[in-house]
Amino acid sequence: MRSTRILLADDHQLVRAGLRALIENLSGFEIVGEAGDGREALRLAATLQPDLVLMDVLMPELDGVDAAARLAAVAPGARAVILSMNAGAECVLRALQAGAAGYLLKNTSPAELELALRAVARGETYLSPAVSKHVIEGYVRRADVPLNPLDRLTPRQREVLQLIAEGATTKEIAHKLNISQKTAETHRTQLMQELDIHDIAGLVRFAIRSGLVSPDA
Repeated sequence: MRSTRILLADDHQLVRAGLRALIENLSGFEIVGEAGDGREALRLAATLQPDLVLMDVLMPELDGVDAAARLAAVAPGARAVILSMNAGAECVLRALQAGAAGYLLKNTSPAELELALRAVARGETYLSPAVSKHVIEGYVRRADVPLNPLDRLTPRQREVLQLIAEGATTKEIAHKLNISQKTAETHRTQLMQELDIHDIAGLVRFAIRSGLVSPDA
């Protein structure tokens, strides 16, 4: 039987090395590539066409949830499993609504990692037991759960916000997104209007509070 092919995506090399060591000891799995940010994960997914993409939430350039949402467009057969320290309803629901097939907390045990990978490889959805029951029920029923403020933004606006929060200039944003500087400035203006935040420092604080970037980004 063919091994399940996995792409690892985490901006910490040591974390990727640890995951690789754990997964390579499991039967039926093969690590086919590693990415250090969300954009690289999508590029590699398009080239390698993995079965699973195990990715961190907080990554430079493009976060794991937004990368998961775009995964089907570049690798239709791939399923995303999100790794996070956050067990909160907003983060979990955002990941599931983006199409993630699994959500694992980073303090999970190796045994649970194996359970999750095998479940998702079988076509199931796996959530860490530590993710509270009401989060799961709220998703299944589409309950009236408070939205993450990021949900007010378009995917492109979230990209621009993350790059701004990571310190990119308008010129750098235009280059990374392959758009003109004028278009990048328009996105930034629309972003500020939507959030009613009118300075870069305010956008950075919002990105941190919303969990799009870490405080040390």
